[in-house]
Amino acid sequence: MPNVTPGAPPPEPHDWRPLRFMVIVAHPDDADFGPAATAAKWIDAGSVGRLVCCTSGDAGGDDWRTDPLELAATREAEQLAAAAVVGYEGVAFLHQPDGALANDLALREQLVREIRTFKPDAVLAVDPDTLFHSDGGVNHTDHRAAGIAAVDAVYPAARNAMSFPWLARDGLAPHTVRRLYLFWTNHPGAWVDTTATLQRRIDALRAHASQIRHPEQLAERMRAWARDEGAAIGSEAADAFRVIVIEEDEPAAGESEGAAAS
Repeated sequence: MPNVTPGAPPPEPHDWRPLRFMVIVAHPDDADFGPAATAAKWIDAGSVGRLVCCTSGDAGGDDWRTDPLELAATREAEQLAAAAVVGYEGVAFLHQPDGALANDLALREQLVREIRTFKPDAVLAVDPDTLFHSDGGVNHTDHRAAGIAAVDAVYPAARNAMSFPWLARDGLAPHTVRRLYLFWTNHPGAWVDTTATLQRRIDALRAHASQIRHPEQLAERMRAWARDEGAAIGSEAADAFRVIVIEEDEPAAGESEGAAAS
């Protein structure tokens, strides 16, 4: 539910926009069930986005006889199709084990390599504090592992010259991510109006045919979720985030502080 004081005027829609952003998730389809509408909005406005999937979703099937390698290939193809709908410049699959994702040094090094290569201003990831969703349900262990791995990769590893020094030796210098946008959070404080791009999120999700059990219900389900989030700012649709500012923006000459990276 929106973290808004009853009787208070609704907060303004969040309008800071990164020039470059990276979405880090556990599985193919997580980003499209998550912040795809925000990603599409930012990309339409001129941002460059990249998606990183820690696993290929090889355990995401209902039939134990499914070949995990075939399922992984299917889900990667689905994610590439969905990413094209959203407009990402590229997708990386890290091929970590689905269902056994761990925030270990190996995963963190992979994420630091991605961050230092792409150099995002913002990273979007699942809020690792969310164990139980406020409206019911348990947050998948892989989601939580990907979230905390993303946070730890952003701070301090990606910016720390002594973290994985061989990456710097290979030309990947430390990089400072300015903000974290944590989604699927029980502590939202920023809402991005996604009225104009909600349909892109729905269209992207349709690409994940292997994962959608009731496709006839998908559109209304996503619109209902977006309406619930949008109520916080009085809009038809929104994505809710817990925003962590790591480095304040440095305004250009003659520019107000709040507009530096928008």
